[in-house]
Amino acid sequence: MKQSSILIGIAGGTGSGKTSIAQEFVKEFTTGEVAVIQLDSYYKDLSFMSMEERNEQNFDHPEAMDFELLHKHLSSLMQWETVNIPSYDFSTHTRKKESAQIDPHHVLVVEGILTLWDAKLRELMDIKLFVETPDDIRFIRRLTRDREERERTTQSVIDQYLHTVRPMHEQFVNPMKVHADLIIPEGGQNKVAVDLIRTKIKSIVQMGKI
Repeated sequence: MKQSSILIGIAGGTGSGKTSIAQEFVKEFTTGEVAVIQLDSYYKDLSFMSMEERNEQNFDHPEAMDFELLHKHLSSLMQWETVNIPSYDFSTHTRKKESAQIDPHHVLVVEGILTLWDAKLRELMDIKLFVETPDDIRFIRRLTRDREERERTTQSVIDQYLHTVRPMHEQFVNPMKVHADLIIPEGGQNKVAVDLIRTKIKSIVQMGKI
């Protein structure tokens, strides 16, 4: 019988701990069992715009994401087909020429602030999670990440947070909680929730559902 995969979606505000939870899920599993895909890889390519125009874009709005391509790739992976995931350059807001090949896995984990936004994507998901963390903690984490990993200035991060990140969180991200099967406070620090979900993943893999 042809193999397939199950899909777990993890959403939540910027800096909420989505990546930490996803990384916790991967622990204790062997190669080929669990793969983590970041929604950030699927930002739309803005190479057709000037740099000034790119910097003015709202990257926390659902329209910034290429949900169609993500849906296509996840559908292929779940049918046990290999795909090439885009590699995104956050300094230029464009897709790099190189991509990352992802082979099929028994369990696929997709994480990002808008992972539960698209209805077609939600239909593919077997488990939908929302990570909830206090706003001040999330901002501090975002500030640290953007300064260290994306070469942003402190003021630019603050301006973006106030003008787009915070209002988009209230308008689009936070309301997605209604679609979640489970809301997890404190992200990867919530060891009880992480252990419960990890146990569920193990049971799915061992039962040979896929």
